[in-house]
Amino acid sequence: MGGQNPYIADSNIRMPTRRYRITIIDEQKQEHVLEVDPAKLPFGDHGLPGSILDICMGNGIELDHACGGVCACSTCHVYVREGLAACNEATEAEEDQLDEAYALRPNSRLGCQCVPDGTKDVVIEIPTVNRNLAREPHSAETMSTKPE
Repeated sequence: MGGQNPYIADSNIRMPTRRYRITIIDEQKQEHVLEVDPAKLPFGDHGLPGSILDICMGNGIELDHACGGVCACSTCHVYVREGLAACNEATEAEEDQLDEAYALRPNSRLGCQCVPDGTKDVVIEIPTVNRNLAREPHSAETMSTKPE
């Protein structure tokens, strides 16, 4: 399952109209600096179109999303270090799920629901505390391995 939750009303989302830079700091504290081209959004069916989750998955950056990105868990919890004003406002459904996240901060968002509008560059940190220990990596190597 993935994509958007049909039972949650869309928030006021402004898709970007110009290129912008997003820096993702992953769980190993490695920085991934990406240039987001609005013409290439969405990358896939991961959360809201143009969401942090969509951008991560489209660029091979691991961001847990146990529910498939439909705002039904908190495993894609991220911190928006810079550029929070350029992101859509959190909906009540997102805030309800964030209540379940560990190490919640004022700049916490769900990666599946947070959509930057491109007016500012954005810096995102993926906290290690939201790690889903039961998941398998989504790397190309793992995906191509066949069970015996």
